[in-house]
Amino acid sequence: MAPRTVALCGAGMISGAHLLAANRIGRSVVAVASRTDATARERAALVGARVVEYADLPAGADIVVVSTPPARHLNDARHALERGAAVLLEKPMTCTLEESDQLCALRPGPRLVYAENLAFAPIVREFVRRTVTVGPIGHFELRTIQSAPTWGGFLSPDWGGGVLFDLGVHPLGIAVLVARATGNGDVERVSARLSGDDTDTHAEVDVEFASGLRARVVSSWEGPEAGIWDAQVSSSSSVVRLELRPHLTLEVDGDDVGFRGSDWKVPLIDDFGYAEQLRTLDAGLDSGHASNMDVEFGRWMLEIVCAAYVSAARDAEWVPVPSGCDRALTPWQLWRDR
Repeated sequence: MAPRTVALCGAGMISGAHLLAANRIGRSVVAVASRTDATARERAALVGARVVEYADLPAGADIVVVSTPPARHLNDARHALERGAAVLLEKPMTCTLEESDQLCALRPGPRLVYAENLAFAPIVREFVRRTVTVGPIGHFELRTIQSAPTWGGFLSPDWGGGVLFDLGVHPLGIAVLVARATGNGDVERVSARLSGDDTDTHAEVDVEFASGLRARVVSSWEGPEAGIWDAQVSSSSSVVRLELRPHLTLEVDGDDVGFRGSDWKVPLIDDFGYAEQLRTLDAGLDSGHASNMDVEFGRWMLEIVCAAYVSAARDAEWVPVPSGCDRALTPWQLWRDR
């Protein structure tokens, strides 16, 4: 069977990573659609792909990578699925829980992978594996801190939410994976404080799991351009520390374990999981087995995020997950339109 082909639905900044990921695993990008014709043509020219309209997708491709603004995710993913293509769907999965419900109702199984790329990153997977050996966890903190994006509509309320909605799902996702792996169960409630003008640009969230373990998640667009992305899990006898930015490092009890990044021409494509998530989707189509980064995981992450925005609207009150919020509202609306 010929290798599966890929189409890009959306040609913004992140689509470049997906294009490189396709190249990395030997998959051809055959079509590009974007609301901006010039951007689509620029992306398409890099690989000799066709420029098409959104309505034309999948345009003969086997896999559609959806990286349009969140408000388009449901319709773009559904459009591709209904026309027989598989979908790699960028985070956040949708703008509202109601939209996530509709996507889950399609039961895409292995035909949809939620693009939480860090869950596929080799160093993150090793970090999760190492946390299993530390013993009962006493301290758990994760941070994604960087400067605000200068492209796209991330700082507009129309995006659906700010830093927690977009950047914050990375540390929240890792927190969920660690808690599950270490036997601490799933998220039961959250307490959050958000700040920012038009939308949230700084978020601090306390997450409580079924065991009673708590994790502190800090996500901010008020940090240095180089970024500080790290996580630390410790018990009374051991510490495991992960750093993704500004350097790739994994330490156990203060000692570098010697984890080294990719030597491919663009290391980030391997190191941050972009190649592996596309490879996982491709393999799932062969095996018929869905990834753990499936449509249900994407909805669960949005449940956590929405509960955090509800909590912030209530001055950091502890809120259960699911929160029982209005599922038709965006996270920003849950916070500001109270």
